[in-house]
This record gives sequence, structure tokens and C-alpha cells, in this order.
Amino acid sequence: METVRTQDVGKNDLKWKIEYHAERCTMCGSCISACTMNAIEATMARRSVTVSNVCQPEPVKEHKAVPVIKQKASIANACVGCGMCEKVCPNNAIRPVRNPDHRVNLLARDHGPIKRGGRTNLNAQRTLDSVIVGRISQMTDPALDSERHTFDILAPFGRVLNPKELPLSLTGGELKMNKKTPPVNWIYPLIFSDMSIGALSTRAWEAVSLATAYLNEKHHLPIRMCSGEGGMPVKLLESERLKYMILQIASGHFGWNRIIQAMPRMKVDPAGILIKIGQGAKPGDGGLLPAAKVAEHVQAIRGVPKATLSSPPNHQGLYSIEESVQKMHLSLNAAFGFRVPVAIKCAASATSVSVYNNLLRDPYKICGGFFLDGIQGGTGAANEVSLDHTGHPVVSKLRECYLAAVKQGLQGQIPLWAGGGIGMTGNAAADAFKMICLGANGVFVGKILIQLLGCVGNEQGRCNACSTGKCPTGICTQDPRLVKRLDIDKGAQNIVDYVLALDSEMRKLMAPIGNSSLPVGRSDALVTTDKAVADKLGIQYVC
Repeated sequence: METVRTQDVGKNDLKWKIEYHAERCTMCGSCISACTMNAIEATMARRSVTVSNVCQPEPVKEHKAVPVIKQKASIANACVGCGMCEKVCPNNAIRPVRNPDHRVNLLARDHGPIKRGGRTNLNAQRTLDSVIVGRISQMTDPALDSERHTFDILAPFGRVLNPKELPLSLTGGELKMNKKTPPVNWIYPLIFSDMSIGALSTRAWEAVSLATAYLNEKHHLPIRMCSGEGGMPVKLLESERLKYMILQIASGHFGWNRIIQAMPRMKVDPAGILIKIGQGAKPGDGGLLPAAKVAEHVQAIRGVPKATLSSPPNHQGLYSIEESVQKMHLSLNAAFGFRVPVAIKCAASATSVSVYNNLLRDPYKICGGFFLDGIQGGTGAANEVSLDHTGHPVVSKLRECYLAAVKQGLQGQIPLWAGGGIGMTGNAAADAFKMICLGANGVFVGKILIQLLGCVGNEQGRCNACSTGKCPTGICTQDPRLVKRLDIDKGAQNIVDYVLALDSEMRKLMAPIGNSSLPVGRSDALVTTDKAVADKLGIQYVC
């Protein structure tokens, strides 16, 4: 027998244990083929059984070698609890069970910091959960009919000028525009957030873009989708569906050569440009796409060889807000003939208000939006310590930015968009409404889209293997065998159904407070049972 050492890893050291019933198993092999983590294997086990092979009872003890399914005691092949083995087993003979008495976080550091994709463990407590809609219009100020009333649910994407700054003149009884104004697109207050080319599978990306086009063309909801770091497929750049897309330029500048080359052949302008300075999850740490996800089509779109791709933590050569305005905003506005709004995305942090104040004082009037991203969002191959311990919740920073603009009388001129944990508890409509009441013009969501596509990860550490390239649902992988598991049409339909329900729920929240348009900054509509939250956000405390 092989020597057992006290330092050896055992199944009890892992986060998930495999519960296996050999008497039910037919050894069909479905569970082994479905396990992307290679956490289980078929092996032989010695069994001692008592049998009687004659008519009368004559018990005989026999030893047999029988085939069984066994969990691997290995950190590299640790079960992540995705449950694919349980789904495919025809006899309900196997399932993952959470192990509350594990020590994997200590042992997994043998090869450096732990990487984890997708979810946060320590920051699941949300301020939005303690805030509710408390101002209800009644007898003296009647509420609206959410089913029959006409609501104006639109938000600006682009610089909104003060009425006194509009270049208008009255000539011969006609109102004329003396010069061009910054471009503004009025869109639905929900943007499908940026997720990098390569981070999602081709089918996942196609499902989200298909849902975007369907919502626009069939349901007339002007939803917009952001491309994320890495560029965009040429066919989409040269199609009329580009008008539903926001092109992102991030610190790695991946894929922008192909975008520039495609400009002469673009039939329509994109919905906007988003310059990503930072992201809510792991801000200041840059992006990371593991080599396992850099498939051939990703290499072609990004214009890179097969290697682990790291995005710098900041745009190289930009070391101040003024430089970002002059170099990036101005150049990208000029690239599209000043027809496309250009916005900036930053991580929620202690410096968010300073950045927003400087953008408000921009003399060029070309910043088309300020996107604030909080720590509770994020999908990617980030280090666990960054996901859990770096960043800032978005709610208080959004409120501070809005109030800073109010003090200067500049609210609404640079639209505020907020994200990071929107819809974490399943109801994005309620979260979006509360954020709008606190000062946001709209919200952007990413994680909830992945969940609608079939992601099985959660805030309690289930799966969360986005960083490995072995996503069991075919969403965050480039492995052709795994990608086939994702049904594009079903995923797109799930997103469409959710957004339609969200639209209905938004009306049901706007109607009771008596608003026909978005209640931007209507903090009087909110109350909280948490005194600290009430003092920080400036809303009513109730008990």
C-alpha cells in the first residue's frame, strides 16, 4: 500500500465532495464526460460481499473488484459544485455536496494567488436591499395607472447642454441652430454591459447581441449593448445592427485596428464609444484573458498571438483627467465626425467625485456620459484577493457624484450610469429604479445576462470557474465541445423575456409615485430602515 503522508490532500480538504451511490450506478460514463474539471474518474474498488449460490442458505464471503466512480483528491482537479454530473446521471447516483469543513483556500496558494471568475464572496451585503420605495401618491397627488398610462422611459447617452448654452437664434420668426451641438442618443435606461471578446464564448456573445436586436426591432425598446475589451467581429461592424452597439476602447486597445479598418465600410454609426478607465471588480488591476480562452477567432479579432493577454491598469500615456479629455475624447469624437457620443467608465472609488467634477468643467462639452462601476459586479479571471478586497460599492459614490453636480447646478448635463451588482438578488428593475431615484440616468448589467444564459455560479462559491476556460455551461469558454452546450435561441429568449418583465416592473414602480418619466434624483421617493444608510444617502429614515 502506498504511504500516506499527513500533508497529502484529501477529499475533505476540498470545497465540494462527490456523493456517490454505487448501487444505483450503471457505469454509463455520462458524469465523467460531463465533468469539465476532470474531478471524477472511473476506477476499480475492492468489495467484500456475502452471497449464497445454492438453493439452501450457504453464505459464502467473496471478494470482488467492481468498477466505481471516484472523486480525485487534487486541488488542480477540485470539484466546483456545478452539478453537471447530477444533471446527466440517469439514475440519480451522483451529486456534489458542499463541504463546510474544507481548507482549500490555504492549500490552493501553492502556485501563487487564487484566481476566481465571476462572483464575490465578501461583498454580497447590498445597500439597495435596505432601501425601499416609500413615497406613494394617494388622494391629494393621485398615482398613475401602470397598465394604461403612457410612460417615457428613456435616458440620454451624450452631453446634454444647458438651455442657455444652446446655439439657437430667432431669425424672421424661425428658430435656427447656429452651430452643431454634442450628439445625444435617447435610449432605454438599461445597457447590456461590456464583456470582453474572448471572455464569453461565441454562442454567448451571439445570444446577447441577438436579444439586443430583437428587443429593438420587435419590441421597440432601444436597448444598447457594449462590446467590451477586444473589438468586435467585422461582420457586425459592417452591418446595420451596429447602431445598437457601443464600442469600448479599453487600456489594452485590443481589436481597435480592425475597427479603424472597418470604418470606411460602416453602414451606420455605432450607438456610442465607451472609454474604459477602470472597472468595479479589481479596479487598478487591469484585465486578464487566459491563454486557454485565446482561440483562433479571438486571435483574429484582437490581432494577437495565442498567449495570456493582460490589459494595463490604465491607458498608457494618460496620467490626468485633462489629458484623457484632450487626447481620447477629442480624438474619438473626431474619428466619427462628432456624430457619436463618447463616454468614460471608471471604477467607483474615493476619487470618483473628483473625476466627475473635472469632466463637468470640460470646456469642450464632449464627455457624453460617466459610467460608475461598483465592486459587486464583474466577470473575469481576477485574483480572489482583488475581487473581495479592492473596490467600492457603487450606491454611495453615485449619490455623491449626483449631489456634487447639483451643488454646481450641472446635474443631468453629463448623464450618470451605474452598475456593479444590479440584479444580484434577481430583480434588476427594483435595483435600477432605486439607483435612478438616487441620481443615475440609467444602469448597466452584465452578470445577470450570464445567469440568464444558464450560468450556475452564485455568491456562495458554486462553480465560479470563469477563469479556467472550462465553463460547464459553455458560456465562459472557447472549447468547441463545451460551447455546443449553450442554446443560442433559448439564451436570447431568456434575456428578452427578462427585459420585457423588467420594463413592466419599471412602470409598476413609476406609477405609484406619480411619475410619467424617469424619476432621476427623486430621493424623496425612497426610505430606509438603516440609519447609517439614511444619513449617507440623504433619504428618509423610517422604523
